[in-house]
Order: sequence, then C-alpha cells, then structure tokens
Amino acid sequence: MNYTGFFRAELDALRDEGNYRVFADLERERGAFPKAVNRDGEEKRDVTIWCSNDYLGMGQHPDVLDAMHNALNTVGAGAGGTRNISGTTHHHVLLERELADLHGKDAALLFTSGYVSNWAALGTLAARIPNCLVLSDALNHASMIEGIRHSKADRQVWRHNDLEHLEELLAAQPLDRPKLIAFESVYSMDGDIAPIKEICDLADRYNAMTYLDEVHAVGLYGPHGGGVAEERGLMDRLTVIEGTLGKAFGVMGGYIAASTELCDFVRSFASGFIFTTALPPAVAAGAAASVRHLKASATERADQKRKVAEVRARLEAAGIPHIDNPSHIIPVMVGDPVKCKFLSDVLMRDHGIYIQPINYPTVPKGTERLRITPSPVHSAQDIDHLIAALEDLWGQCQLARIPMAAQ
Repeated sequence: MNYTGFFRAELDALRDEGNYRVFADLERERGAFPKAVNRDGEEKRDVTIWCSNDYLGMGQHPDVLDAMHNALNTVGAGAGGTRNISGTTHHHVLLERELADLHGKDAALLFTSGYVSNWAALGTLAARIPNCLVLSDALNHASMIEGIRHSKADRQVWRHNDLEHLEELLAAQPLDRPKLIAFESVYSMDGDIAPIKEICDLADRYNAMTYLDEVHAVGLYGPHGGGVAEERGLMDRLTVIEGTLGKAFGVMGGYIAASTELCDFVRSFASGFIFTTALPPAVAAGAAASVRHLKASATERADQKRKVAEVRARLEAAGIPHIDNPSHIIPVMVGDPVKCKFLSDVLMRDHGIYIQPINYPTVPKGTERLRITPSPVHSAQDIDHLIAALEDLWGQCQLARIPMAAQ
C-alpha cells in the first residue's frame, strides 16, 4: 500500500468538501485581548478574535498572570511527574479545594484537560460499577462519548434534551440497576441549555446518578461562577459536576467535583489520571487565582451578558441568520462548508476579524456556522466593525437573510 498516497487522497477529499482545517497562527497581545497578530508566512496583520473560549478574557487578567509568575519563580516549571509519583504539589491541593468549594461538593479531582476529565471519569465510573447503564444525551461532547465507549458499559443515547425519551429509557430498566445519566449544561455549538432540574427529578425517580458537564458554563453562570447548576440552585442534586479551567477561567486543565468517595474512587482507578504527568504548578496557581477572582466578582459576567445581547440585537437588525438561545454562544448559520470557510478567510484577510469556521464533523453537514463568542473585553468599535463586515459579506455572497431585515 502507498501510505503517503492514501493520506494525501484523504486530505484532498477533506479539502474538496470544504472540511479541511487550517490553523491560524495567532499571537495574542498581553493586556490587549481580544487583539492579536496573525502571521501568514512573512506577512503579519492585526486581528480581533471573535471565537475564543477564553470567554471572559481571564487568560490576560493581572491576578492570573501574577499568580503564575509567583508560582514559577517560587517552585519552578514542571510538576515532577504523575500525581501518584511526585507530581502532587501544594498548588494542586489548593486548586482542588477551590473547585470543590465552587460547586458545593466535598472534593474535586484535577486533570490535564476537560477532555481527559470526561474520558477518565466517565470511563472509570461506567466500567467499574457493576452492570452500569449509561444514558447519554445525543449531543454530548466527543470526550464524553469516548469515555463511555472506552468503559464498554451498556449505553443508550437519548434524544437531545428530550425528557420523555429519557424517561422512557429509564422506566424500561429495573429500578435497582445502576444507571448514570450523562449530559451537558450549555451545549457548545447550538448554545442551548439542558433542563437540569427535570433531569435530576428523573434521576431521583429512577435511582440514577447524574454526570453534568459544565465546561461551557463554569465561570459564566451563577453568583460565584459555579455554572448553570449554581444559577438554578441545583448543585447539591448532581452526583458529578465536571468542568474545565481552559475556557472562562482562561488557563488549562479539567476537573470533576463530587463526594469524597467518588473522587477518591476515580483517583484510584482511572488510568487517565494515574499515568499522566500533572499540570505545572504555575498553571494550577493561575487557575486557582482565576476561580477565586470570579467567585468574588460579577463584573465580568455582567459585562459579557451585555455584549452578547448587543451583538444578538445587531445581528437581528442586520438580518444575519443566527440561532436564538439563552446562552453566551452565538452561532451564525451559513449551511455550506465551502462558503463558511470562504467567509472566515475573507473576514481575516480583508477585515482583520478572526472567526474560525465550524464544519463537519464538529457539527452535522448542512449546519456549518461561524461561532461568535462576545466577551467583556470587546469594545463598541469591535462590535461595529464585526457587524459591518458581516453585512458586507452577506450581500457580497448573496446569502439568505432572516425576515426582519426587510422591515
């Protein structure tokens, strides 16, 4: 077999479909986010980032940077190994305490990323609880799906946010069979939010555990940034809350928060925890500083909500089609992979606006989009420039507009 030829043909097919991913070479400017420099060979251009998951700009916050510098200067760079060998530092311990407190749980367990925390925690729980059945929302993230698959436990997929279908599946099982309902709070591509209370009600009725992925909600919702479950007063009803430190908290890492026994169980049996090098202590220190800041400050969340509402209203007035949802994520719908990539390229090249195209397999074919995430650090001028550029491109490409534009 010509291996190189095979790889080339598969990549060419991706390009022909418009689904080949190109990474933009970006250099963020400290203290000036969302501004960045885009490098393209020898060429450089100034751009404004509109698609970052650093939702609140905490990756640039002085408290976070100071904590990381202090830790680096005090304890050095690496953790020294896996948590089990020599990699548990005091900064990891302090961060886990902050995270447990954030979610009102007895304990928390830190991982190297949100992907790893889902893969390891779900994979371990489902594999080691005898005869466990996992009920997984149809739009769960790839990390959750992979963890569930890795467990080799029985699994059933329930239609997205469909409580009737979930109850139908639960009711068909013996009441005493171990069951785990896995779902997200804010779904990252459509921006819709799960009916958490009603899912917890079903879990109580049918003797099931609940596993809530809050990665796109922690830091952003609730009076202390504990997520949608905190905002709705439901944290105590959830068996496991999983989150990330790499989005609204602006750093890196993932975690679960749960009972002491459950966290210790995962710590003791999850290969994805046991055999991987721990996060650098400076990263843990920066994450802890970010969590502490957002527990105490509602300013960033309030500013972000205002910016999100303004961008939505401006898109509506311009007739730019987007999914209406209750979250901070604004999917601008294109519906064609080639056009979506073209729009992204022209926005970067001609307007200095960086919005990565979201194509298959991240979203289903025919639902390609530009995913916009307004932040508190986007200015009024940034918003004006974004809307003007999108209006220009929508006209230039003769894309459909929503009916309001005709009013």
